[in-house]
Amino acid sequence: MAALARMLEKKEVSDRREALIEMYNQYVGPYTLYHNATIDVMMRALESYEEDERLQRMEMLAELYYAEADTVGQPDRDFLLEKSFFLFEWIDRKGNTFSFERRNKMQKIKGQLAENGF
Repeated sequence: MAALARMLEKKEVSDRREALIEMYNQYVGPYTLYHNATIDVMMRALESYEEDERLQRMEMLAELYYAEADTVGQPDRDFLLEKSFFLFEWIDRKGNTFSFERRNKMQKIKGQLAENGF
């Protein structure tokens, strides 16, 4: 999460995107897989991890999708926000930890998607 916070401080979109790609590859898995994956493909890929590790990777992936959505245009933005919301919601239902921050992000994503007719 500290690495993600440092990445978000970058001003240039190209620098942020490059940092995001590095973070996908380092913390979650191949950027091209997760960036382009549907929700079904993403969930199947995450099943390869043990449950405790899976939750941590899901949370990191949700944060990466959320951050990346600010660096792309439509329709990619909504696609990333939908995947981020799905993961946050899944973690909220299945995880053992309640998070006001997660809930706030979910509300914000709902609002952003509603603005675009979702």
